[in-house]
Amino acid sequence: MNDQIRAREVRLVGPEGEQVGIVPLERALQLAADVDLDLVEVAPMARPPVCKLMDFGKFKYESALKAREARRNQQQTVIKEMKLRPKIDPHDYETKKGHVVRFLKAGDKVKVTIMFRGREQSRPELGYRLLRRLESEIQELGYVEAAPKQDGRNMTMVLAPHRATKAAAAERVAASAKAPRPPRDEDAQAPAEEPVAAASVVEGADAGGAAGTPGQ
Repeated sequence: MNDQIRAREVRLVGPEGEQVGIVPLERALQLAADVDLDLVEVAPMARPPVCKLMDFGKFKYESALKAREARRNQQQTVIKEMKLRPKIDPHDYETKKGHVVRFLKAGDKVKVTIMFRGREQSRPELGYRLLRRLESEIQELGYVEAAPKQDGRNMTMVLAPHRATKAAAAERVAASAKAPRPPRDEDAQAPAEEPVAAASVVEGADAGGAAGTPGQ
C-alpha cells in the first residue's frame, strides 16, 4: 500500500472501478494524494501489478462488518438423536415424532436409532418398517440423508431438513435477533419522575432540619 509498493509502474484502477491504464508509480501515488485516497496493490502477481485507489481504512471496516454478518447468519449444522424401540407404544411414537418434527423445523439433522433387545434382534424388519413409516410422515419437512442400516444391536437412519425448511429456520433466528428488547419489570414500575420527586423530599427535609423544625 502506498510507499510500500516497489513496482516502477502499475495498472491503475480508479475508486469506482474505472480503468485508468498503466502509469508510473509516482503518477499513481500523486493521483491518490490528489483525491485523499490510498493506493492499494490488489493483484501483486500481475505484470505490471494492479493497484486501486481506495479508502483502505473504510475498506477494512466494511470487510470486517461483512465477515461478522456472515458468521451471524451462518447456521451451524447440529445433529440431534432420537431413540425408539421396535415395538414402541403408539402414544410414545407420536411424542417422539413430534420431537423429530421440531428438530427439523429448527434446521437440525436428526439421527433416528432403533434399539433392539433380546429376540428383537432376529426381526430387523420391525425397525426398518418403523423408520420407513417415520420417513413418510415427515417428508414435507425433511428427507433421508443416510438410509437405514444395521449397526450391531441398533438400526440407524439420518434425516435432514429440506433447503426451504432450513431457510425458514434461519429467517426465524434472524428475526428474533433483530426483535426489540422488551422493557424490564423495573423499567415499567419506576417512572422517570420518581427520582426527581424523591430528591425534592430529601431537600425539604434538610431545609426543615436546618431551620430548627422539631422532630417527631
